[in-house]
Amino acid sequence: MTGVQTLTIGADEADQRLDRWFRRHFPHVPQGRIEKMCRKGEIRVDGGRVKPATRVEAGQSVRIPPLPDDAAPAQPRETVSDTDATMIRDAVIYRDDHIIALNKPPGLPTQGGSKQTRHVDGLAEALRFGLDEKPRLVHRLDKDTSGVLVLARTRRIAGALTEAFRSRDTRKIYWAVCAGVPQPRMGTIRYGLVKAPGHGRGGEGEKMHCVHPRDVDAT
Repeated sequence: MTGVQTLTIGADEADQRLDRWFRRHFPHVPQGRIEKMCRKGEIRVDGGRVKPATRVEAGQSVRIPPLPDDAAPAQPRETVSDTDATMIRDAVIYRDDHIIALNKPPGLPTQGGSKQTRHVDGLAEALRFGLDEKPRLVHRLDKDTSGVLVLARTRRIAGALTEAFRSRDTRKIYWAVCAGVPQPRMGTIRYGLVKAPGHGRGGEGEKMHCVHPRDVDAT
């Protein structure tokens, strides 16, 4: 058994549930044990009793009671091939201590899904650049869309950026390739989008087509 410990919540750990913070530091302690220690007052924050769902803030002190030494083996990281690691690192167009900006290539999904095993979220394992955790997604681009994709390097920045995208404080600009020169050169296009089926069993080659407003109901 370990002795009583006192840990301080870091700036990048703020605004998360106590039980989630606890499991990050002590992954071998099951959720039921954490809840029991909270009920008995063995886990305390700034000297006060807390619940597992209590949100912790930077600078708070957490009392950790004696814990068993038998830590469970760490979960293996996702494996990224050397080829994919080189590809995703070459896609980085900006990096600092807080964010990574990628030029996402078309055809690469942002996240995994049905039959999608190769995606940015998985390849992000190759984008740690010295940090303990892989960068986090804060928004998405469609699979066939290329463009700038922003990832947060810390949990705190991920929360701030996610809120910025949700509240539309960020500005997005989309560019499209067109055949010919539009006349007039400026204006607003108000067309509906419909999905045209692709070929093959998996629907490969699926495209979005523009439909004039008068024809939307007929599609």
